Amino acid sequence: MTQQTESSGLALEPPSPAPGREENSPPRKRPRTKAPQPTASNLLTDVVPKSTAPAPSAQPEGPTFCFSIQPLHRFKGASASIKRPREVTHFSFDDNHEYAYNDLGINYYVAPPIGADLKEGFDTFKHHEDRQDAHLDALLKALIDKEKEHGEGARPKADFVTWRGMMTKIMTAPFDYFAEFGMFATLYDGTIYIEEDFPSRATECAAEANQPPPRYQHPDQQSRDMMTYWGYKFETLALIPTLPASTPPQEIEKYQRSIVSNHAQHCSIVSTSFGPHNLILGGEVDGLLARKPQNPEAPVQWVELKTAEELPPPAHQQHRDILKFERKLLKFWAQSFLLGVPKIIVGFRSKAGILRGLQTFNTHELPGMVRRGTNCWDGNVCINFATEFLGWLKETVTEEGVYSIVLRKKSGVVEVKKVKEGTGGIVSEEFLAWRKSKIQGQMAEKKGGATNPATPAET
Repeated sequence: MTQQTESSGLALEPPSPAPGREENSPPRKRPRTKAPQPTASNLLTDVVPKSTAPAPSAQPEGPTFCFSIQPLHRFKGASASIKRPREVTHFSFDDNHEYAYNDLGINYYVAPPIGADLKEGFDTFKHHEDRQDAHLDALLKALIDKEKEHGEGARPKADFVTWRGMMTKIMTAPFDYFAEFGMFATLYDGTIYIEEDFPSRATECAAEANQPPPRYQHPDQQSRDMMTYWGYKFETLALIPTLPASTPPQEIEKYQRSIVSNHAQHCSIVSTSFGPHNLILGGEVDGLLARKPQNPEAPVQWVELKTAEELPPPAHQQHRDILKFERKLLKFWAQSFLLGVPKIIVGFRSKAGILRGLQTFNTHELPGMVRRGTNCWDGNVCINFATEFLGWLKETVTEEGVYSIVLRKKSGVVEVKKVKEGTGGIVSEEFLAWRKSKIQGQMAEKKGGATNPATPAET
């Protein structure tokens, strides 16, 4: 069950909805990223690689393959076998958001002050936004650095390599009625690499920024930018770069008063599996509850930090209040589950951005909590859906080239088609060169061994 660390106003056992009510339908929330419109120009849009390699030439589009999300009963029952995520490597972004193969970006959790104003410091916020398509470059660079440090044996086997965010979108699609996404995939050396459709996301973000404000909104309703800032401010209040037990209180307060910035980050790269499908996933991790264990097989005590609007007192909570929050828990759970993050700490805030309370959730307990509550999503269905989809994708992406992966709002169908040749910058030139050099080295060793057999040692 959940552990109450501060007053949050969340009833631990919310009432279940009556059968057949609308509240029992899949979640209806606005996604951050919208899928590209079904036009050839969108599907053939070149991503913007950082490298100077020439873009692959466009080819006539191939046939469209479809994977239906409904009916969900196909995915009910016990979940497919899951391999616990195990960290294989990591990297950091420094204060200038430059890649560094180290753990200097790691932070540790401290309890933030209740009553803090999350709006404070908004005017000095150092906000990093991706203006170029970063592809999978940092993730792949970390895999290269890992192999350079530990040798060829450090190379993890994988059917898929992607960011955690892509798998989160796939896992949560069955219970997000308005879910939509656009991705690109390419097959290289037996592995499928998946990334976000960055050009479509950039276009959509620009369109949203130009939308006029609604005619009416709550007096305390804040702008989209301000509400985004609240999450980063909460992290600044709850994370410090040193172990809390050995950090003087005045130093902790100094860290909590520092300028809010999202430039510096730490990313964990894990190996996991869904059924027979092996995955390498990379994603940002917020902080640690304790030092990393020396045993690489031991779980890492990461913690995920989230904010949510405070709920009414338990005696005044209505079903829709619980339903709204438990739908939000779907994404919280999926994000943490995929990287093996065991704890989620939610900061409950007022509409005006005042931190009212904290609540800690055990990631593995969330599906059961929701099942006993509003039953608005099912973790086993999410896992089984993702497993079946990955298997279908392996059967669909069987040759080199760039494939679009698109789910349109309310369509209930994921469409995949080959849109051009090459890799589209999904796999970096640095990674391609590294892999080719290793293959050439192995071939040279085999050739040398065949023409110059070793002389038996004298006895």
